[in-house]
Amino acid sequence: MQALREVWETNNRINLLLLDGISKEGMASTLSTRGGRDVARQFAHLHTQRLRWLEDKGGKDLAAGLPRFESKQQPTRRQLKDALKASGRALSLFLDDLQSGERPVRKQKKGPAISVAYFVAHESHHRGSILLTLKQCGHAVDKATRDGI
Repeated sequence: MQALREVWETNNRINLLLLDGISKEGMASTLSTRGGRDVARQFAHLHTQRLRWLEDKGGKDLAAGLPRFESKQQPTRRQLKDALKASGRALSLFLDDLQSGERPVRKQKKGPAISVAYFVAHESHHRGSILLTLKQCGHAVDKATRDGI
């Protein structure tokens, strides 16, 4: 479980690194021609999915009081960073509680490792989409950010 927590926290640090490496103009970039998510709203989606998962898997108390974003809301970089840090911590605490037995594993149909794998895969997919959007829109992140990812 400790290794799973470290994997999760590494994933979250990568998200925060990417968020820091995006220009103001890049945050508003989108490839959608039909009102799809821009870069900022893709980060908001990651946070929202974390909260939904916590609420569904027995961690409502950990999701309570964390920031929420409406689907069309345009959050600021600061709001996104604070939200991702908070939901990242909440998921780390959830994993700690699973390890200590304070939360039942029964709501994890395939176990906590599969849940962490899902989150890393889902968030990696969105990081790829964000990076492609930024590149296509002329706001690619710098080499240090790409290498950090």
